Amino acid sequence: MPYPEKATGFLIHDQKKWSTFKKEEFKLKPFEDRDIDIAIEACGVCASDLHTINGGWGECPLPICVGHEVVGRAIKVGKEVKTIKVGDRVGVGAQIGADLTCDNCKADQENYCPNSIDTYGAPYPDGTVSMGGYSSHIRAHEYFTFKIPDNIPSDIAAPMLCAGLTVYSPLVRLGAGPGKKVAIVGIGGLGHFALLWAKALGAEVYAISHSPHKKEDALKMGAKDFIVTNEKGWNDPWKFKFDFIINTADALHKFNLPDYLSTLKVMGRFHTVGFPDHPLPELKAQDFAPNGSYIGASHIGNRPEMLSMFELASKQNIKSWVETINISEEGCKEAVERLSKNDVHYRFTLVGFDEAFGKRT
Repeated sequence: MPYPEKATGFLIHDQKKWSTFKKEEFKLKPFEDRDIDIAIEACGVCASDLHTINGGWGECPLPICVGHEVVGRAIKVGKEVKTIKVGDRVGVGAQIGADLTCDNCKADQENYCPNSIDTYGAPYPDGTVSMGGYSSHIRAHEYFTFKIPDNIPSDIAAPMLCAGLTVYSPLVRLGAGPGKKVAIVGIGGLGHFALLWAKALGAEVYAISHSPHKKEDALKMGAKDFIVTNEKGWNDPWKFKFDFIINTADALHKFNLPDYLSTLKVMGRFHTVGFPDHPLPELKAQDFAPNGSYIGASHIGNRPEMLSMFELASKQNIKSWVETINISEEGCKEAVERLSKNDVHYRFTLVGFDEAFGKRT
């Protein structure tokens, strides 16, 4: 085992062969006083992983080990770490570093830090490139490491660390709660969390989808009603209905956005966390005028939101809808290829890390 200087993971070497993973070693960043070493036991498979390895979001540093929904046991903590001790079960999401000194960081907006470091594919100050959770170990800063509540299993917790937070943050920032009507577009890996959280926060939540077969699932997740968009005029009964919309679908380029905007109340917001490989459809300023609506986006969430999200999930016994796959070269291949076909119900979590990497203490 190459640890503690190196970890072992499943990496891709060519974006044209994006589902070909090879098990190999990679260098860890130098260990610092607020760092935590984690022996990984579960890692969610995020659409961001797919967009990165297949080139949908452009070039990435190669070879790369993706995965930013990481759960495992802390096996080493730096001398200045105060919130985590050896043996704790912890998680790391899509961000692993920031300067923690800029105005954004001081305002609990570290997810918008200009010196943010992504969990994989980003350079550290020493030149080491961050590597993700399809691996034996990850070395993370304390600020971006979170204790996982005891009553949330690791395979259930893992997808919350990116997908869960990505929708939880805009929901709370836009005011989801009693008396608010919220619509969720896209009932997939992100959208199913949006329904679960919006309902748990007390909002009246509606599901919007082009897939009628997802109705039963959406209602189980807390939707009051299910709106199908595959017929012209679908929006007419819903005009001026919603305080805001969270879009989780990555097919915005196919949307007739004025139809969606028309369902918002005056000054309502269409907020997207689904990031497609294609540009947004053309819009005119006049498209926003009938109800004074807005369109925007956000990036993951901050530490306080991550902590409150896990507290909500723990107290209300909220569970991710996951399928598990044992990590291996073939397991990683299966996960990303099925994800590319939307053949997932509703998130994948890679498990079986002891079998792949041995016991790690």
